Amino acid sequence: MTVRTIWSLAAATLLLALALATYTALQRLPLQDWPAIPFDAARMTTDQIILAYAILPRSAVAILAGTILGLSGALLQRLLQNPIADPSTLGVSAGAQLAIVAGTLFFPEVLDGYRGLVALSGSFMAASVVFLLGWRRAFEPVSMVVSGLLVGVTASAVSAALTLSQGEYLMSLVTWNGGSLSQQDWSVSLSLLLQLIGGLFLTLLLIRPLVVLAIGDAGARSLGVSLFGIRFAIGALAVALSAGVSAAVGLVSFIGLAAPALVRGLGVRKPAHILFAAPVAGGLLLWLCDGFVQLLASTTSENFPTGAVTALIGGPLLLWLLPQVRSDDAHQSGIAEQQNRRSLRSLLLLCAFIPVIVFVALAVAKTAEGWLISNMQDFKDVLPLRWPRLLASAGAGGLLALAGAILQRLTGNPMASPEVIGVSGGAGIGFAAAITIFPAAGMLQLFAGAGLGAIAVMIVVLIFSSRQHLSPQRILLAGVAVSSFSSAILAALLAVGDQRSWQILSWLGGTASTATPVTAMVLGSLGVIILFLCLTLSRWLTIMPLGASVPQTLGVPVRAARTLMILAAGLGTGAAALLVGPLSFVGLMAPHIAFRAGFTRSRDHMLATFLLGAMLMLIADIGARTVTFPYELPLGLFAAMAGAPYLIWLIGRRA
Repeated sequence: MTVRTIWSLAAATLLLALALATYTALQRLPLQDWPAIPFDAARMTTDQIILAYAILPRSAVAILAGTILGLSGALLQRLLQNPIADPSTLGVSAGAQLAIVAGTLFFPEVLDGYRGLVALSGSFMAASVVFLLGWRRAFEPVSMVVSGLLVGVTASAVSAALTLSQGEYLMSLVTWNGGSLSQQDWSVSLSLLLQLIGGLFLTLLLIRPLVVLAIGDAGARSLGVSLFGIRFAIGALAVALSAGVSAAVGLVSFIGLAAPALVRGLGVRKPAHILFAAPVAGGLLLWLCDGFVQLLASTTSENFPTGAVTALIGGPLLLWLLPQVRSDDAHQSGIAEQQNRRSLRSLLLLCAFIPVIVFVALAVAKTAEGWLISNMQDFKDVLPLRWPRLLASAGAGGLLALAGAILQRLTGNPMASPEVIGVSGGAGIGFAAAITIFPAAGMLQLFAGAGLGAIAVMIVVLIFSSRQHLSPQRILLAGVAVSSFSSAILAALLAVGDQRSWQILSWLGGTASTATPVTAMVLGSLGVIILFLCLTLSRWLTIMPLGASVPQTLGVPVRAARTLMILAAGLGTGAAALLVGPLSFVGLMAPHIAFRAGFTRSRDHMLATFLLGAMLMLIADIGARTVTFPYELPLGLFAAMAGAPYLIWLIGRRA
């Protein structure tokens, strides 16, 4: 692409963003009534004050925040030689989110004057975990992004649980999490401007080391470059820049990913040119997105956070960039069948634990005076109230566990699960569609919407991965892309603030308290049906992980097998997600625990996975009810807070 074409596209984007911003300003006040500079609030009308201290600063913040995120993304991508690295995909933004949420709820006085430092501390803790995991695999791109996803999911789960536990802060934190650019004065603009100037100055000092890193570690060492020092300096600068934006305006996702990608797509190749063109692209992109958001707000009265809307570009962009990512396939390993080391006795022992857990859930309670064991009368009184949520929790856990085991065998990827591969996010879109189309949606409509959404996402991921001939690890990134797109849609709907927002927010956390005898029976029955299907088709599940050609050679109807498995996993995920929300990681943990316990043959593996999933969700239900008594934690988030760290440990152990 010629230089003239690049300049033409940049000029067209600038003019469009400027036109949208001007239109928004003129909607508020005609041009002849605009206040003169310098602004004097004492002599201005209300509309002039809104224009001078809300509308104009908002445009400035959009440009500056986008510029800083573009620079941060370009630094991270250059440092890691990874085209899909940015503050959101590496968990840095989620770390800042957790720190700000915790500070708002528990240490509000610390945020006064130290908001940036609080966000910076959270970002550095998240980045430290991600970089430590990546260092053990030589910063291999796929491992870095998957690690970042898991760290981000853990931080987001804890943030959501804290937010839901404090109703008085609920809506303000939800809006902040969506990335709101609304302003009341010019203070944020000045703060971001100082951060940008400092970031550009430090980037100039790091230009030569960044270029040297491109020749490889051996070449850099031969030139006397301190790799650790340079990498630490570049990583610290990128994290500090993104944390500053998070502290100022909340979470604005994927600008750091999109800006360098657009610059490279236009033909810019030299590292120094990318480092200074990406911030320009980021500023224009965020300003343009904010212009469309304000145009939409003026025409439909729906005011979406700009950060949530920018995240809509993240999913498609990740899918587009996915074939460009190098992957260390030498480390990949599918699910291999081994000699079964467990017998029927082990399965029976596993079954015996479930009645014990159920008894504890029914007979043991926590009160203001402490723990107590219910007497017979109390046991009879609480049984009608508790058994539906216990059966529903067990059924949901078993369904998610089976869905995870099916996905792992279908893709040959031991890291696949409904949560990681984006299927739960698809269930969320279906759930949101159901409550939008049917304002008084019942269980049937919600189940149909969530199930169809989960199936649709699974089909998209599998079609894309099969057409691109991607390795199993890259299939995870396809799921991450779809999941990010789903999360952006849900975040945008959350920020609207109508009845749908509260329904979605309640669903995101997941709770078993809404379970009724009917929903409990449906979940339990569906779990048994899908388990029976898996046991019947155990031969297919044994052969499918062996590759593309082996099942055909052995006479397995691959298309029919995949279709049936997709339907089973999608329906199971959609039904379970209605109770526990999109995050629990039971679908990942249960198959792994069963496999490591020796249940390796497909039939035994499926049965043990189902039982373990039910047990894990029963334990999560007990914890969600009792840990923060008298308040109840969201069921799915409680499971996620245990599940995501387990997966992070698993990645570190595999490394």
